[in-house]
Amino acid sequence: MKLEDLRKLHQRRYREEFGCFLVEGEHLVLELQRALARDRRLQASEIYVSAQYAHWESPLPVHVLNARQMAQLSETRSPQGIVAVVPLLPVLPASSTKHAVYLYEIQDPGNLGTILRTLAWFGHSRCLLSPNSVDLHNAKTVRASLGALFHVPVEVDVALDRLSARFGRIAHLDLQGQPIAAPEFRDFECYLYGNEARGLPRAALAALGTTAFTIAGAGAIDSLNVAASVNICQYELARPTLASPR
Repeated sequence: MKLEDLRKLHQRRYREEFGCFLVEGEHLVLELQRALARDRRLQASEIYVSAQYAHWESPLPVHVLNARQMAQLSETRSPQGIVAVVPLLPVLPASSTKHAVYLYEIQDPGNLGTILRTLAWFGHSRCLLSPNSVDLHNAKTVRASLGALFHVPVEVDVALDRLSARFGRIAHLDLQGQPIAAPEFRDFECYLYGNEARGLPRAALAALGTTAFTIAGAGAIDSLNVAASVNICQYELARPTLASPR
């Protein structure tokens, strides 16, 4: 691609038009390279580097840019000197996943990136994003994921009212629900988490026949950040299979 086209990838409409997005920074590019063996579709990626990374070793094509050109590609105030252009992520095979985490109209890219990191850490879960959610390939989402988006199966634009056709048992969080420590919490196929400000629509939950659970707390506030909620629940789901530290 021409440099002027690569610069346009900062905007969502051009990412969708050209079918690719930018990944910036050494850690993220290393995670991309780790994922190549598992998903060969990522091998269409290319890497652009400044002089400090001119000898970067990669199975992908590497192009050297001058400092001005690199500054034009960078989405951070201080260019990190290495950027990859990656095809828009295809949905990874979900055959090895046990659960689905459904995010309803999540808006904060930091929350989405953090959730993807959690899912990558514990494994065995895929992520479903509703329509009107933050862009998976938003630069802030990509950075916050620290490369986890290369390792977690993600589907976008999944309508809430279509979940019952795919999942027999669906759970969501509610202050009046059963504790997530209850053994039956692990028996569901899909776990719903709502928008940061509005939560989940009650009418849709009733139509889906979801079961409510709660994260027990003893504090003075009545809600948790959505990423923190997913973190706690994923730990609870994984806890029985985690190796003992002793």
